[in-house]
Amino acid sequence: MLGIGAGVRLLLVTAAALVIATSVNAHEIYVSNEKDNTVSVIDSTSLEVIRTFKVGKRPRGITFARDFKHFYLCASDNDAVQVYDTDGDKFLYDLPSGRDPEQFVVSRDGKRLYIANEDDAVSTVVDLEKKAVVKQVDVGVEPEGMAVSPDDKLFVTTSETTNMAHIIDAVSMETIANVLVDPRPRHAEFTPDGKKLWVSSEIGGTITIIDVATFAEERKISFSLSGVPVDNIQPVGFTITKDGSRAYVALGPAARVAVIDVATGEVIKYLVTGQRVWHVALTPEEDKLFTTNGVTNDVTVIDTAALKPIKSIKVGRYPWGLAVKPKP
Repeated sequence: MLGIGAGVRLLLVTAAALVIATSVNAHEIYVSNEKDNTVSVIDSTSLEVIRTFKVGKRPRGITFARDFKHFYLCASDNDAVQVYDTDGDKFLYDLPSGRDPEQFVVSRDGKRLYIANEDDAVSTVVDLEKKAVVKQVDVGVEPEGMAVSPDDKLFVTTSETTNMAHIIDAVSMETIANVLVDPRPRHAEFTPDGKKLWVSSEIGGTITIIDVATFAEERKISFSLSGVPVDNIQPVGFTITKDGSRAYVALGPAARVAVIDVATGEVIKYLVTGQRVWHVALTPEEDKLFTTNGVTNDVTVIDTAALKPIKSIKVGRYPWGLAVKPKP
């Protein structure tokens, strides 16, 4: 029989082992806090903030290298893309980025970074190995959204004021199509098969779906919420599931995420979030969706099987971007 002291020690050891196992099996959700100049990291299992650290000024876009050994951060007021080591979240160096970098995307082969420079009306292409600018491509006024095709042959910039999606050949780095969309396009993504390009328009209140074979608009998706003014329904960030069946769209001041059936373009459900929902990200298993809510300074966690929010997590001021680091 165990004595009281031995029994307590066994319970403590067991509890510690459970904590360690939870931590090891959890993904980490990195959230950029625009007003605090910090990044908060959320444990995907405990759904708690496990650390917060200082970064550059006005952090917005955030993404991981393909091997997850580094992450990149748009420090907009530093006019820099900062590079951090994910082992300890240590700052390493700045990449040349052009003025006011806002969003970016890593090429599928992990060799390039495509950056939207809002103040310069250009997209900057950076060679990540050489840490050098390959080219700056002229685009429309106030570029923001960036996307790269699954085959790495195309990249896309959306320009908020010109109201266009600029489709650029990744080899020649020449613009091959300018597609007019609704006012203030904010985010772009290719479907997993590369056949369609989705673009959100914040002021237009729509998603435009572009056929990549013809660079022509195929259709639009609109949104309607009972009791919510139309002007408050402002689609910004979104993500599409790996099988291409479902999309989750952040609707800004509407404080909702729209769940869309990709095949039909119909809204399945609207899910309540915090105020001014900006961007969204899925876990690798796609069982949880995380949203950044800029006005309520929190992250909403959504159970994607039940299609319901399950927790609100306080982070820093004006959370904007987010990216998922998978468990080891």
